[in-house]
Amino acid sequence: MGPPPLFGPATRFLIAAAAFIVVVAGLRAASSLVTPFLLAVFIAVVATPPLRTLRSRGAPNWAAMLLVVLAIAGLGSVLAILVAGSLDGFKASLPEYQDRLKLLVDDLARWLDGVGLHTSREALQTYIDPARVLGMAGDLVSGLSGVLANAFLILLTVVFMLLEAAGLPAKLRAALTSPETSTERMHVVLDSINRYMGIKSLTSLGTGLILWAWLTILGVDYAVLWALIAFLLNFVPTIGSILAAVPAVLLALVQIDLQSALLVAVGYLVVNTLVGSILEPKIMGYGLGLSTLVVFVSLVFWGWVLGPVGMFLSVPLTMSLKIALDANPQTRPIAVMLGPEIREPHRNRTIGPLD
Repeated sequence: MGPPPLFGPATRFLIAAAAFIVVVAGLRAASSLVTPFLLAVFIAVVATPPLRTLRSRGAPNWAAMLLVVLAIAGLGSVLAILVAGSLDGFKASLPEYQDRLKLLVDDLARWLDGVGLHTSREALQTYIDPARVLGMAGDLVSGLSGVLANAFLILLTVVFMLLEAAGLPAKLRAALTSPETSTERMHVVLDSINRYMGIKSLTSLGTGLILWAWLTILGVDYAVLWALIAFLLNFVPTIGSILAAVPAVLLALVQIDLQSALLVAVGYLVVNTLVGSILEPKIMGYGLGLSTLVVFVSLVFWGWVLGPVGMFLSVPLTMSLKIALDANPQTRPIAVMLGPEIREPHRNRTIGPLD
């Protein structure tokens, strides 16, 4: 019989909670350093499959690395140029758009007075403040632009990560006591994360390109900016598509008319339904998913800890945590709780909260 535990369950829980709070506080205090590093990890994970493909087709290691790094630098440069131009123009036009939105709110107040619903214009502008939504959209991309100011540091970190990834299995075999089990489990986790990131990046890129074409056809200003926001927020299932659509719909309402705003909303609805509800689940499979509550909580949590870029990285970070938990039998129940709803095979219905 072994010695009794030093601490009881309640004490161990309090120690774990205190350690979690200390780690979160440290991440928030060091967000200016942690955020570029996490963004570099994200880029490195997405760039790993193309690097492996080039190596498997006979390309030398240095040539494959050079091609991947040049592709990352080229895409980053194009993205920075497009974002800088669109963001500067949008910020210059933002006061004008906000004035038009205030006029629309006044028109809404007069219409309510006409149907017998009398309300204060000040109260209506306080509770219905669509101008704040446009400002939040600009702040989101501004936060990303601030991180891109460290583009050279991020790119350099990505290069070192890709170089280190080639020799990581040998280091693990030399360092671990049971390398076969540990390396196999790590391969499962990394392959699942690579697959999720790759598929999500491609579907997000497709979503952004389709919405850019649709907004350009409708004549909405700064279509590149709204397509970029759609690309970023497509990493946040369910909630992200709604958040991405709101500023574009409001701008179409202010800039053009109600009919164009409805067409923009329909375009977002169709694209996100096809991609998020049909294409992605069919490609990824059921196992790679998060519950809606977990998505919302992770969005709020990582956005509070790391700022606007944390909102973009919230679901990839939480998804990576879920995959890692699912690879270990001891922590698999936590991964199941983080996942989506489970359908019972016999009754063929979703298990609800009251079952």
